Amino acid sequence: MLSPLLQRWRQYREQRLLARHAIPDALWQLTLLRYPFIGHRSAEDLAELRRLCSLFLASKEFHGAGGFEVTDEIAVFVAAQACLPVLKLGLDWYDSFVGIVMHEGQVVVPREEMDEDGVVHAYEETFSGEAMAGGPLVLAWSEISPEAHDRVEGFDPVYSVVIHEFAHVIDMRDGVLNGAPALASREALEDWSRTLEAEWQWFCQQVDAGYATVIDPYGADALEEFFAVAVEAFFVAPRELLEEQPQLYRILKGFFRQDPAAS
Repeated sequence: MLSPLLQRWRQYREQRLLARHAIPDALWQLTLLRYPFIGHRSAEDLAELRRLCSLFLASKEFHGAGGFEVTDEIAVFVAAQACLPVLKLGLDWYDSFVGIVMHEGQVVVPREEMDEDGVVHAYEETFSGEAMAGGPLVLAWSEISPEAHDRVEGFDPVYSVVIHEFAHVIDMRDGVLNGAPALASREALEDWSRTLEAEWQWFCQQVDAGYATVIDPYGADALEEFFAVAVEAFFVAPRELLEEQPQLYRILKGFFRQDPAAS
């Protein structure tokens, strides 16, 4: 238990941060308009989300790469999506890093990979976001802006690079990127692992058979990617996910302590 003096000091400090990083009404309403899956939440949820966003902006440092300017609008758009998964969990899930590096477009980086014969192959990888243990977190504005979706032919609404990368941060909190975030008990972890594995196997069968899925087919690559794209679907298209994979929805609902399909 916190002493009354320490509790009052923390409350005072938080109020100062909230005042210093208050989000203007017009910008907040624009955020809800541009990302409808956020705007559909209850007034109570939105008030708490707005509070968390201000504290998030106070604790993180945005950096524009290559001269890219991170405006207040961009920072709030990122914050709103990042804070949605931890709405009921708290911002301490993101304590492992401070920096967020924003690129104007997709990032191309050189990679090397050694095959089973010991031969090293050099190649380039293009990505829209990357979460690394200890940070920084990298995002491409061209892929997370509201306009990005309009450029994708046959756009599937289950899409949020920000939520995807912050899901990886949540996954890595226990030090391992494996699709299993830190859970409260051994029983919860066993239920999680058993359910997630079964849901992933079913999902991979659908992808291999060429069937359309609510979750991005990219999730078939690895269990940790399945978790990240499943979290995207849980928050962006919850009703569709609930209908297609109800057991997966169940464990996500239990962990995040949210039921977005009911919003």
